[in-house]
Amino acid sequence: MKIELDSKEMRAVYTEGLIQLAKNDDRIVLCESDLMGANGTKNFKKEFPERTFDVGIAEANMIGVAAGLAAGGKIPFANSFTPFATRRCLDQVTISCAYANLPVKIGGTDPGICAQLNGGTHMSVEDVALMRAIPNMTVFEPVDAEQMRQAIPQIAYNGKPTYIRIHRTAANTVFGPDYRFELGKADVLRDGTDTVIFCTGIMVIRALEAAEMLAAEGISAAVVNIHTVKPLDEKTVLEYAAKTRAVVTAENHSIVGALGGAVAEVLSEKCPTVMRRVGIKDRFGEVGKLSYLEKVMGMTPADIAAAAKEAVAAKA
Repeated sequence: MKIELDSKEMRAVYTEGLIQLAKNDDRIVLCESDLMGANGTKNFKKEFPERTFDVGIAEANMIGVAAGLAAGGKIPFANSFTPFATRRCLDQVTISCAYANLPVKIGGTDPGICAQLNGGTHMSVEDVALMRAIPNMTVFEPVDAEQMRQAIPQIAYNGKPTYIRIHRTAANTVFGPDYRFELGKADVLRDGTDTVIFCTGIMVIRALEAAEMLAAEGISAAVVNIHTVKPLDEKTVLEYAAKTRAVVTAENHSIVGALGGAVAEVLSEKCPTVMRRVGIKDRFGEVGKLSYLEKVMGMTPADIAAAAKEAVAAKA
């Protein structure tokens, strides 16, 4: 498989999307917690200084400010590193945003092992599980720049509090300009009959590589991108689970409570199926480059392929 990086970092694509929306809608505002350089949102401030609110290193206050802006009719996008945007201000997200069902959009940057050298304290492996457990919340993670570009307008106007996982660096290109994104609707990237790999974020390109490894061994693997973890596209999950009877989930997150948990919940109630989960195995992160971390966490294409072979063998 030929792997190519997009020409722009994901954080730049995110900011460009906000700027384009803000040019035509004065309700779009930005909230930050002294991380505009890291989050890549300085260009928004240059364009709209009067619509940029930097509260300093005070994420809970940032969420409160964003909720107040939303209650006043604005559409705020509030950003920080994933652990600070989620677990540090979980009560404010829950009560001020979700309980009130206000359209606050929360961006968490450098999710999971993408935190790399920032280490375990900044390596949020539970953010999706936390956000997914909150009523009214939508949870989204893009795989590449094109998906991010198309998702931003839908997220801005979905009328719901929404959590967005944002990768700061450039992503592998999966989708071309002919792609049509739909929030809440999974993308079937590759069909297959023996097993299905449900994947999200940086694990999508790894799942596609795993599918090629499996094909070389005579195993037909479907690959389905679950970009919206909540609400989950249950229809597609059930369709491919029933078709293959061997399910694998692959995510840049703890295997507890996020994509793996969401899929397992649906299958246990509606289509009991052999299943294996690939992700961070209920542990904290550590300092390291991405290439090291994916190996030590068991998140490489080979790990996904091995899990798929286990699932296929178990259904026999």
